[in-house]
Amino acid sequence: MQYWAALAMIAVPSAAMAQTVPTSVEPLVPAQGTILDVSAEGRTTRVPDLATIRAGVVSQAPTAAAALADNAQRMARVIAALKRAGIAPRDIATANVALSPQYRYTEGQAPAITGYQANNTVSVRFRDVAKAGSVLDALVAEGANQIDGPNLSLDKPEAALDEARTDAVRRARARADLYAAAAGMKVARVISIAEAGQDDGGSPIRPQFMARAMKADAAPTEIAPGEKDVTVTLSVRFLLQ
Repeated sequence: MQYWAALAMIAVPSAAMAQTVPTSVEPLVPAQGTILDVSAEGRTTRVPDLATIRAGVVSQAPTAAAALADNAQRMARVIAALKRAGIAPRDIATANVALSPQYRYTEGQAPAITGYQANNTVSVRFRDVAKAGSVLDALVAEGANQIDGPNLSLDKPEAALDEARTDAVRRARARADLYAAAAGMKVARVISIAEAGQDDGGSPIRPQFMARAMKADAAPTEIAPGEKDVTVTLSVRFLLQ
């Protein structure tokens, strides 16, 4: 009995010691001073130079084969119009192809198939945003009857993002100086900088709308690029003394 009691007395401190082992290591900071964490958003603006639009053809026919055949012919004209407009093949990509039956619903009866609907959509990138509207008009004239967009963005946002990062650091330092002065202290140095998020100036796809048939006196479609905010959010830790 004394032997087992001795083992128990030895085991208890070991378990207690095991519980005190740290599971994570905090970054080392000087013992003298006050830590200040600041979150700041930096921004800059750019005029979008890339527009992404989805253009498609919806066809309906009594049979699946007829719907697909009509859809294929009309989509071939749409793609040919894109190429004539100078859109590079790398900027044209199939986004969706679908075929689905159309039903007639009558109370008390099973749904009856009345025909089929075929849908073919391509994603198109316009590197000359000013010409996007006229190209859309040409697509509608060639049979496109479904258009989403535009999604206006920057082709190469890296330089703008770096400007926003620089602005974020400047704003974080100004805010740290403000807090330090209010507390009767000074900023000694930056301990760490972490990027918490960024927005490269892209915009979500607009809701889908059905394109109207072209008329001789119809006003041309215009795409206004406007300006986009490019933002970066930083978390900066300062040492105050």
